[in-house]
Amino acid sequence: MVSSDKKDPKKMRNGFTTGACATAVTKAALMALLTNEVQKKATIHLPIGQDATFTIESCTFEEGKVTCETIKDAGDDPDATHQARILSTVRFVETPGIHLDGGIGVGRVTKPGLPVEVGQAAINPVPRKMILSTVQQIIDEYGVKCGVEVIISVPDGEEIAKKTLNGRLGIIGGISILGTRGIVVPFSSSAYMASIVQAISVAKAAGCDHLVITTGGRSEKFAMAQYPHLPEEAFIEMGDFVGFTLKHCKKQSIPQVSLVGMMGKFSKVAQGVMMVHSKSAPINFEFLAKLAQISGASDEIVEQVLTANTASQVGDLMLEKGYTRFFDLLCKSCCYESLNHIKEGMTISTSIYSMKGELLGRAENIATIDQDDWNWR
Repeated sequence: MVSSDKKDPKKMRNGFTTGACATAVTKAALMALLTNEVQKKATIHLPIGQDATFTIESCTFEEGKVTCETIKDAGDDPDATHQARILSTVRFVETPGIHLDGGIGVGRVTKPGLPVEVGQAAINPVPRKMILSTVQQIIDEYGVKCGVEVIISVPDGEEIAKKTLNGRLGIIGGISILGTRGIVVPFSSSAYMASIVQAISVAKAAGCDHLVITTGGRSEKFAMAQYPHLPEEAFIEMGDFVGFTLKHCKKQSIPQVSLVGMMGKFSKVAQGVMMVHSKSAPINFEFLAKLAQISGASDEIVEQVLTANTASQVGDLMLEKGYTRFFDLLCKSCCYESLNHIKEGMTISTSIYSMKGELLGRAENIATIDQDDWNWR
């Protein structure tokens, strides 16, 4: 991995997953145990088909076991686990087989719906397979007949986990050992999308039949106040991935979904844009102007909407002039476009809030598209 200019996404440094790090230190610890030699490097095969070499920061021999450590390098990705210490302690045991578990700083699963069973350490399937297959290959090569115990630990894992969604997902006591490819691509959306899928699965397993999907932490705070009767699992931060989240809700047969957000992103949803990143699509001010006109705005106000710089500016204008119907129509359009995107199959509500937490508009429990109502555009 070569350091580069972070301003150019094409030149950003890739990093390694916690799963790849855990595999590398496990290999190093097992090799040290077998050879009685300090290990300084460990090369492993990644799921993407490439080999990667890790620096082993420490290799500690204790009675009957070895602990090796590496420092996780997430490259240029703003990963919560960047620079985390990843350790593996390996020892031989009488019980045949490979016994993998999590130690200090590795979370434990307490809720169903995740790819790891309740009660187990939060070591996801691909990293688990990587560790087990690496150990199996080595013990086959060396003719080891006894069992092998592997304990993965992350000394600062419990503190790092506070910056993740683990608590919401029911993963208690530390971070998860993750990664399907072995590498971390800077600013990749795959990890966030995977967390959305997991959150929906956990909510489904917890018996939630009404999910509230929000665009961020602030809108989630407003949503929790709006729906105080719903459990914590029912609230999911979808970020910019509106369409993706809705489709996975439908895939999990969630019957009722409420969208909660603010003017900027929901102005795009109302237009049918289901990936609402700032660079995904521009705000259609002609659309908002038409909506303002239907809401009773004067020609002068409609012209101000057309020449506005941001959707939030439009929202402030409509609120100042008292055109509350504008927000309700915008919410209804969000519901219709969402239903259109997933080909119906669930009941959708939408609420739009101001930055200060004022409920601007809402549309409740829409399950079908009224074509006459929808075709005003």
